[in-house]
Amino acid sequence: MSINKKTENLNIASKILIKPWITEAATLAVDMNKYIFKVARKATKKQVEQAIEKIYKVTVISVHTINVPGKVKMRANKKGKRAGYKKAIVTLKEGDSINLYAESKVK
Repeated sequence: MSINKKTENLNIASKILIKPWITEAATLAVDMNKYIFKVARKATKKQVEQAIEKIYKVTVISVHTINVPGKVKMRANKKGKRAGYKKAIVTLKEGDSINLYAESKVK
């Protein structure tokens, strides 16, 4: 059995984009045509750009990434560390938009 090339590309794109980042600051950034996503730690800017364009069918102008390190926490005299993550701030072409609230699933 061969997998359809288009389906394979969407599977790869969905592994790069973990979820949209929905906070008050991210909602305000939508007014400037910027969208924030949590992405895979090893994802490059080019991969994030291609994933956004494939999944949402929009034109990406720029991508800025931020590596957020994990926090060190203590509980009962034991140190632990939370996992870090990577965020991507994506700027879209004027006139393009993404409806994040229809895409996200609330459990």
